[in-house]
Amino acid sequence: MRDYLAGVFAMLGPGEQRYASASAWAGLEAEIGIAFPEDYKAVVDAYAPIQINGHLFLSHPATERWNLGKEIRDTSRTWAALDWDRERWLEPEENIRAVLGLEEVRFGTKDGLIPITSTDRGELIFLAPLPDRSGQRICAVKHDGSWFEYRMSFSEWLYRYLVGEDMVGPNSSAFYPGPVLLELLPMSTYDRPAPRYGPDRGM
Repeated sequence: MRDYLAGVFAMLGPGEQRYASASAWAGLEAEIGIAFPEDYKAVVDAYAPIQINGHLFLSHPATERWNLGKEIRDTSRTWAALDWDRERWLEPEENIRAVLGLEEVRFGTKDGLIPITSTDRGELIFLAPLPDRSGQRICAVKHDGSWFEYRMSFSEWLYRYLVGEDMVGPNSSAFYPGPVLLELLPMSTYDRPAPRYGPDRGM
């Protein structure tokens, strides 16, 4: 079985662990009532806050700027306020209940969808329990409101995203050949971190 987390680290290169904090994760997990996947925490601790390959954002629970907890709360509040009882007006792929097998639509709760990353293309990636509660899955929504489910770990989803697979529905690939571009997000008004690249991927 492929070690997708190792594959992600191999593509991104050594992480700086700038803000790694077990207590920050513990506080956020207690607030929401879930345990975030270990591979997700490992990637976030190693690199975040960061933008990867010009599109994908990762925030961190231990920082004031780009704070993961705040983003989860704000994004969940916005999505929870939408009218989710309008299925009869939706295209099939926009019907979140049908696509994801949900009885109730919730955001930011242990039994709902938790936003964990996003892109500058209007895509949002959520962590959610499987319908039978036997584990977790990745759920994604495109800018047009279409929902998609990926029954895999975060590290597998990220690995496949970075190698150019469609990971937010059909025709969603954001592949760039060559090393992965890593851009640390500015932590103050005057911060201008220099972009860097991961190792050669032979791609």
